[in-house]
Amino acid sequence: MTLGDQLSDRVKQVPPSGIRKFFELAEEVDDVISLGVGEPDFSAPWAARTAAIDSLERGKTSYTSNRGMRELREAISERVTRYGQEYDPEDEIIVTTGASEAVDLAFRAFVDPGDVVAIPQPSYISYTPGAIFAGGEPLPVPTRAEDEFTLTPEALEAAGADEADVLVLCYPNNPTGAVMSDDELADVASFVRDHDLVVLSDEIYSDLRYEDDHASIATHPGMRERTIVFNGFSKAYAMTGLRLGYAMGPPGAIDAMNKVHQYAMLSAPTTAQYAALEALRSCDDSVDEMRREYDRRRRFVLARFEEMGLDCFEAKGAFYVFPEAPDGDDEAFAEGLLEEQNVALVPGSVFGEGGEGHLRVSYATGMRELREAMDRIEAYVSD
Repeated sequence: MTLGDQLSDRVKQVPPSGIRKFFELAEEVDDVISLGVGEPDFSAPWAARTAAIDSLERGKTSYTSNRGMRELREAISERVTRYGQEYDPEDEIIVTTGASEAVDLAFRAFVDPGDVVAIPQPSYISYTPGAIFAGGEPLPVPTRAEDEFTLTPEALEAAGADEADVLVLCYPNNPTGAVMSDDELADVASFVRDHDLVVLSDEIYSDLRYEDDHASIATHPGMRERTIVFNGFSKAYAMTGLRLGYAMGPPGAIDAMNKVHQYAMLSAPTTAQYAALEALRSCDDSVDEMRREYDRRRRFVLARFEEMGLDCFEAKGAFYVFPEAPDGDDEAFAEGLLEEQNVALVPGSVFGEGGEGHLRVSYATGMRELREAMDRIEAYVSD
């Protein structure tokens, strides 16, 4: 008997990442332009990098508090007031190793074996495995292109989410770029209160909305006490490799997550915390500049897809668009495009129900590469 024979049932349930599988194919092709990776092509703002370097030069390489540096939590608390969120830095905020750790902590803190976790799809690929690893039972809640991939009470009802224990939200959305208005979130909040759900709200793209301000379900009546909000520095601040995120919620909830965090991670990376503190203090202009450039790219990509005749709703957040694949076969289109034109996209089916027949296209790459990639896609569509 080998160790491979002794894998836990939870691990056996989870297939390898569909994104990773596809990009292993892309690695075998020369001259590839990738529009598939959800990572900014910018570097972290210089002031944040300088703060990180300075902290190292001053020997700031020890553990911080489990919950994160007090100054950083205070800066986070002040920052999120722009979204109508109010959290006490003392006991309602925890700093984590990326927003991904925050999501994992919440699953482990609030999901018991057999609990039903409603996950609107298409969605970020880590939610379903995270629920399974915690012993939960994922419940897909398909969203539709005709609704611009927003979540509705009708979709929740149709999927059976009235019997769920936990609801995961991600708006602005990965992979679709969809956003939800405050009124739309109010309707979902009403459903949540009526059926007594816990909400895990991933708001990592909150600073990347292009036509209006970010809205959070946690600000609606009766929702703060039943919602954990996740955010971080990877996307808006282009700090993916520094691995720093945070979670906000009621004191008892953050205490529970911190209990898991203490044993699993102890504390988030110290150097990254100094970078994040400076980012919050002085890098708003850099974030605004990056957002304006993403918006320029977004409008360019949407216009090009319209010229090609590919149906694509107007994504208004994150840095993705989600066009329909010709003939509805997203995997065949992505594989053919890679083979014939050396452009890598991600098939929408990787992201679950509702994603089939679509393609995730990231515009977090330089405009020169983006123009060339769109020319190649047009050539492939025209053949």
